[in-house]
Amino acid sequence: MKPIYEENEETLEIAEQISCHIPPHLHKSMELVSVTEGTLEIGVGTELYHMEKGDFALVFPELIHHYQVFNSESCKAIYALASPLLAPGYTKELQQFCPVNPVILAQEVHPDVNYALRSMLVYPTASQGHVLHQAFIQIILARTLPLFEMIDKSSVGSNDIIYQTVSYIAAHYTEELTLSKMAHDLGISQSSLSRVFSGTFHTNFNRYLNEARLDYACSLLLHSDLTILDICIRAGFDSQRTFNRVFQERYHMSPREYRKQPH
Repeated sequence: MKPIYEENEETLEIAEQISCHIPPHLHKSMELVSVTEGTLEIGVGTELYHMEKGDFALVFPELIHHYQVFNSESCKAIYALASPLLAPGYTKELQQFCPVNPVILAQEVHPDVNYALRSMLVYPTASQGHVLHQAFIQIILARTLPLFEMIDKSSVGSNDIIYQTVSYIAAHYTEELTLSKMAHDLGISQSSLSRVFSGTFHTNFNRYLNEARLDYACSLLLHSDLTILDICIRAGFDSQRTFNRVFQERYHMSPREYRKQPH
């Protein structure tokens, strides 16, 4: 599930898919997760929470989170990324607070939550069910927020290097960016920063940066009428040739072909 970066629209993406390891990241959308098969570990900030079949989790916007799967059997979940603009009545809560524990156990999940998630799968993009999306998201929040113990969102942040790395990339991925510049801005050595990417994210700086840029580019391909060249530039790629190459490596198709695919 890709993060949605275009927050000037009331966007939503939802899909039921196989769960897998996803490294630490953050975005401006709220993320809703309902485990449908197996188990899932969800990390928010520096804490890790276990989820079983039927459990529901809500990750508030602008919180670093990641996913891990330890179960060798089939693990699936419904993942939804929803713009806060779909829930205007909950703006304050979503901006200022977050749950101490983002997971609601299956026996405590109201039937309306599962009904809303399953219904949104019928209308997976905003153009098909804009009004319905608003209604279902607000039903989910109305049924789940009262169950959470809330704390100030700023208390979830961390000054450790992993948090700083994810936050920095999220803020600067569309700019001209190098490992040396990032290390200088964070006040650490290039070798220390490289070890964060290899040891924690299991990738290197360039690949992690390109993943963030590709996620943004995919959102623009789906939610805008911008040309491929404009999307390439907005996403931070230095040339359309580079953009096309890394896009082909990840999706095994061109950006133009991706835009034409049903989503």
